[in-house]
Amino acid sequence: MGSASSSRLALVTGGTSGIGAAISQALLAAGYRVAANFGPDAESARTFGARTGIPTFGWDVADFDACHQGVLGVEAALGPIDVLVNNAGITRDAMLHKMSATQWREVIDVDLGACFNMCRALIEGMRERRFGRIINISSVNGLSGQAGQTNYAAAKAGMIGFTKALALEGASRNITVNAIAPGYTDTDMMRTIKPEIMEQILKAVPVGRLATVAEIARGVVFLADDEAGFTTGITLSINGGKYMA
Repeated sequence: MGSASSSRLALVTGGTSGIGAAISQALLAAGYRVAANFGPDAESARTFGARTGIPTFGWDVADFDACHQGVLGVEAALGPIDVLVNNAGITRDAMLHKMSATQWREVIDVDLGACFNMCRALIEGMRERRFGRIINISSVNGLSGQAGQTNYAAAKAGMIGFTKALALEGASRNITVNAIAPGYTDTDMMRTIKPEIMEQILKAVPVGRLATVAEIARGVVFLADDEAGFTTGITLSINGGKYMA
């Protein structure tokens, strides 16, 4: 790790469960101070905070003004945010010919809109301090597409384009912006999948298993490091060989 990590503050959205919880804990273990945002599940956030000692902050990442106020609250409590991990995301799966406008909008607003909301709330401070690490958690399905996920695939692909454009804007100020595209990962959400569908999923992954949340978090720790300053605008695909581009 870079020697400065102990003084850096990282904010992880959706940071109290699933991949987000693993990211929060990995950054803490690497020496960062960490704040974890949570959405509607306040009870699991309380449990996470008590177990890890990581302070948690609740707000709706799809709400532009709530993100601004949330960031002000974190910075008032803990100081300037150096590392932002845009991890919060939802799915509302349906084939397009059956998808409602609400299913479309909710996924775009949370998965892609929040990326803008959070970056907009933090980018001016990062530019003034001439340092920032922004890591956007996309998905293999934003690269490959997936039937039943036009909303999710569009949002996750949008994050990758957003990442590249903001990387160009931030480069001269020592602000790196990168994406991670996880493959299928062993989370509570994946455990609800029927065994016969899981069998098909695993057949499509050359490594022959799901990713662990720690394997995704390891990529975040690499990209967050002070010493990763020459890595910007990339999409780090951690997918077990399922999709190669």
